[in-house]
Amino acid sequence: MRISVIKESSASEPRVSASAETVKRYVGLGAEVIVASGAGVASGIGDGEYEGAGGTVVADNAAAVAGADVVLGVRRPDAASLKGAKLGALVIAIMDPYGHEAELDALAKAGVSTFAMELMPRITRAQVMDVLSSQANLAGYRAVVDASAEFGRAFPMMMTAAGTVPAARVFVMGAGVAGLQAIATARRLGAVVSATDVRPAAKEQVESLGAKFIAVEDEEFKQAETAGGYAKQMSAEYQAKQAALVAAHIAKQDVVITTALIPGRPAPKLVSGEMVAAMKAGSILVDLAVERGGNVEGAVPGEVVTTANGAKIVGYLNVPGRLAATASQLYAKNLYAFVETLVDKGTKTLGVKWDDELVKATLLTKDGAVVHPNFKPAEASAA
Repeated sequence: MRISVIKESSASEPRVSASAETVKRYVGLGAEVIVASGAGVASGIGDGEYEGAGGTVVADNAAAVAGADVVLGVRRPDAASLKGAKLGALVIAIMDPYGHEAELDALAKAGVSTFAMELMPRITRAQVMDVLSSQANLAGYRAVVDASAEFGRAFPMMMTAAGTVPAARVFVMGAGVAGLQAIATARRLGAVVSATDVRPAAKEQVESLGAKFIAVEDEEFKQAETAGGYAKQMSAEYQAKQAALVAAHIAKQDVVITTALIPGRPAPKLVSGEMVAAMKAGSILVDLAVERGGNVEGAVPGEVVTTANGAKIVGYLNVPGRLAATASQLYAKNLYAFVETLVDKGTKTLGVKWDDELVKATLLTKDGAVVHPNFKPAEASAA
């Protein structure tokens, strides 16, 4: 059983799919682990650490993938980069399948079985495999750190002989994993924190962290959560009422952090240009959804934009990657926990249980076709 760890092809992706610790554990499962040279450098993991853990370092991705039974990555690899892997090899990564039908079709035609880690079901046994949570947790933390770096004032209240410095007011929009971590981090820095979310369950979570909950709590609000724990798309009427409440609140804030994402949809616009214009000079908005179109009007992917009224909109890409060492450590553990379920520990070979709920939820392509029900071509679904 050969497991390959590839080096990410994009310079904007510093994370890696295996740590020295998980390489050692893969070896313990009976695997031969092949690592592309330099795969972990941007995450602070040198080739020597992988070799010390029992891995074999090879020149490049092509050499790493050759003869592979399992290929591990962070971002979806392209089909061409998988040439040389065994027919039916398992390719496991964050696949970003929505809107990328052509790329999925190419992977299917390459003859590999691909798994999207971000589609892992949110059930008890899969918690340790939840890459969305492990990476969003870090993004929420980093959002506050980035906001504090751009903010020209202190976060906590300070009482000094020269006078009192008021605490910064931080408003977090979206109280999922990233939002809750942002709340906790801002509170630790001494800010006065408030938050909003369309999911009723979020109110108690927000308040348990010492933040004030802001929302229009009508009947639609009470039904605004899917069985999987995600936010539902709200009606235009609710959005208008919520926007009016939020607009009045935002005008009084020093920092706004937006985290709202709905799987398979563009990021909802939560902060309009008028709301941004109402903020004070020196205010900061951090948009964690900028890669999906952004929650803040005027956000530019990869840039910090200073508006006409002196506010700043921070649109950093790949925010978990801004903490590459920690993000890679957690992501590698997520991957290992999943791969371990695909291995027959008696024979120390792959033993994928294709009817396992984890496999069925994450499997995108198999036997030359796109098999996930959400991404099958229309004609295949009809058939």
